[in-house]
Amino acid sequence: MLLSAKRDLDAKDYASANNRAYYCIFHTMRAVLALDGEDFKKHSAVIARFTLNYLKTEILPCEYSKLISNASLIRNRSDYEDFYICSIADTEKLISGAEKFSKTVAQYLEERYKEMVD
Repeated sequence: MLLSAKRDLDAKDYASANNRAYYCIFHTMRAVLALDGEDFKKHSAVIARFTLNYLKTEILPCEYSKLISNASLIRNRSDYEDFYICSIADTEKLISGAEKFSKTVAQYLEERYKEMVD
């Protein structure tokens, strides 16, 4: 999803870039929850549980709460509002945030499952 977001940004397809950046974040959260044996049908439930389990407990930096909320809002507006225009700077910021988030989560998972890798 992150690579698609970057390609869409380069192609000046900003709505698609926003969508792909959001789904990078969403699937990252969903994967972590799946490792805990949890799955949810609604996006809002994934976001709520991830926030409760990982951000409010500060297992992962709580600053990501704002990124997740903004990503969800921008994706919904980009996908469903006919006249919504997200700035290029906001799209770039969203993609950058998605990349940072996915790297942070990957580092956390590497540490969490270190014994399985060794």
